[in-house]
Amino acid sequence: MERDDIIEYSLHTHHSEEEGKKIRKKIWVVTAILTVITLVEVLVGLYFSRAVEAGFTWEAIKWGYIVLTLVKAGYIVMVFMHLGDEHKSLRYLVLVTYFAFIIYIVLLFLIEAQATHNIWAAPLK
Repeated sequence: MERDDIIEYSLHTHHSEEEGKKIRKKIWVVTAILTVITLVEVLVGLYFSRAVEAGFTWEAIKWGYIVLTLVKAGYIVMVFMHLGDEHKSLRYLVLVTYFAFIIYIVLLFLIEAQATHNIWAAPLK
């Protein structure tokens, strides 16, 4: 007797060559976007002292990192958790809740750091 409640999904994949090309192109695009964002973060980290000398403040660099990290995290959620394939309202619900929580945590850290040490008045060494 054959069971009908067990489905072997690997036997039912029927991708054409065109679909395979689209999937591979999407993988390369995702890799390129994440690599560019990571490269920007690393380069800012390597050369932040030169950026401060050029007129950028340390707060601008910190907030830039926070924004880049949120963008990268949101993109990872959209692609790797397949949230990008869902309805627009569900995407907004998940991402806005996620970003609001992350911003709350970051602000909480900054407020507690200010209460512990006066980070806003401390000069960059």
